[in-house]
Amino acid sequence: MLLWKYGSDDTVNRMKTTVEIPDPLAEEAKAVAQRDKTTLRALIETGLRQVLRERRRKARFRLRDASFRGNGLQPEFLDGDWQRIREAAYEGRGG
Repeated sequence: MLLWKYGSDDTVNRMKTTVEIPDPLAEEAKAVAQRDKTTLRALIETGLRQVLRERRRKARFRLRDASFRGNGLQPEFLDGDWQRIREAAYEGRGG
């Protein structure tokens, strides 16, 4: 990927881009940045990093529900241990 280098050496790891946002949102963001004595760019970077971090957390693996329709454990296994359930599952299958 080829990126255009602009500015001083401290901007080498940055990409310049244009984003369109509604005027009221831009005005509110500028006001918050000014109030917090920061830049609009820093405010946008902080918000974007937070959203990306939250989405990464949500994207973690979740085991799908692979249960089969039914009524749960059969009566003969309600008081059984996992060894008994395993034996029944592999009965006649060499397990």
